[in-house]
Amino acid sequence: MFAHDTGIDNPQLLHDLAAELLTYVRTAATQGTAVHDVERGLWQRLLRLGHTTLSQFFALQGSGDVGDTVTLPDGQVCARLPQLHTCRYVSFFGEFALARTASGSREGQKIAFVPLDNRLQLPESVFSYVLQDWDQGLCVEQAFGQAHSTVARMLNLQQSVASLEQMNQQMAAQVTDFRANRPRPDPATEGPILVTSADGKGIVMRRAASDPAPVAHRSKGQKASQKRMATVGTAYTVDRYVRTAEEVVATLFRDGPKPPPRPVPCHKRVWARLSQEAEDGTGQSSLAIVYDWLLNEVAERNPGLAKEMVHLADGQEALWQARREHLPRRHLTDILDLLHVTPRLWQAAHVFHPEGSEAAEAFARERIVRVLRGEVVGVVQGLRRMGTLWGLKGSKQKTLAQVCAYLLKNRERMRYDEYLAKGYPIASGVIEGACRHLVKDRMERAGMHWTPTGAQAMLDVRSTYVNGDWEEYQAYRIHRETQRLYPHRHLVEGPQLCMPA
Repeated sequence: MFAHDTGIDNPQLLHDLAAELLTYVRTAATQGTAVHDVERGLWQRLLRLGHTTLSQFFALQGSGDVGDTVTLPDGQVCARLPQLHTCRYVSFFGEFALARTASGSREGQKIAFVPLDNRLQLPESVFSYVLQDWDQGLCVEQAFGQAHSTVARMLNLQQSVASLEQMNQQMAAQVTDFRANRPRPDPATEGPILVTSADGKGIVMRRAASDPAPVAHRSKGQKASQKRMATVGTAYTVDRYVRTAEEVVATLFRDGPKPPPRPVPCHKRVWARLSQEAEDGTGQSSLAIVYDWLLNEVAERNPGLAKEMVHLADGQEALWQARREHLPRRHLTDILDLLHVTPRLWQAAHVFHPEGSEAAEAFARERIVRVLRGEVVGVVQGLRRMGTLWGLKGSKQKTLAQVCAYLLKNRERMRYDEYLAKGYPIASGVIEGACRHLVKDRMERAGMHWTPTGAQAMLDVRSTYVNGDWEEYQAYRIHRETQRLYPHRHLVEGPQLCMPA
């Protein structure tokens, strides 16, 4: 039986604090106090009321004494240790010191069972689960230093930046399991086309203590900080969006009628991963890890491969190689992002016509239309023929040759006439947005440098936030941590405390 100390219950203290709140409001109203000052005054008093009330809650629990001995389910009999063991608990109401009865073999040895911890299901960290939630809800959007300042202003609570960074890494620990155990979206809410996409995004790494300091005067191309590439992946379903080549070009040049609304991606999921390195020198590339995840998305959301699939990427050969190695071939169409094609056609236009000229725009526009009609080979032949007729030399000849080589190399992924007729997406705006929003907006601010562990933790935690899984993930990780820390909590679960009248 859990021993509760009801003798220290002091309801009058809470009544007094509530009466103080009412008196404060009446006085403020009489004196004509500005409303913003009243808000601040109320908030400080409410924090104090919360701290006092939570203190009462802890006092009513006592030390968690369950008697001289406690028998664990495995048959181990643990004796009550003679000393109380104090732990720190930090709530958004402030700090508390909890004096707890502990059980074990003897003082100085490993504690086997702490009834109060099990009863309250205390977190492994000194910070309350609610405070962790609020802290990291800020940290996924702001720099750790900014989050530290915001919490201090709001709660009068001082937390070090280091503690927020450590909390972020601890919170990330369950993301992989959560992602694997997350229920699949309701098929009735999915679109007919499953889209996967990936791209790379560099993250500035913190210089290790053993690395040489950057030179004071750097030549062109030398960087003070080293970036490490993360692979960003996304998977979503979408409805068909049938268009003509002319409609797409009108949208690109913003000179035609307003197009119909673009279908909204359904159940969009994004994730970013750095390469995984092991101490023995082995590891796994970020590409392999992300494409394995994309394969899991395909298996989960397209069982039997009955749904049409599209894989969108830019011209990086490493992405297409990873796609070939990891993703199925059946019912999957590879598409080169159109927005990586149009800049090449503009380059070709500027070989023949001045930048900013109407002639250059007309040249580019005509060839974009033809590419969208599926005439890639014809466009390349025409460009080469023009280059010969114009007698191009030097850099212009080289630029045109590079453009033609790029188009021919990717022509099997540029059957845009077929893609448009089927209503497939032909631009990777979703993955470009993911690179910007998931990675750049949080991790590439001025002066930011990351360790590999810290960067991956932020990518994991931020991805749950961006994917809209924040609340579900908080509940999941608390449940998992409680199961791990308190497998014998049923020993102290029993009748609720009866408050004295």
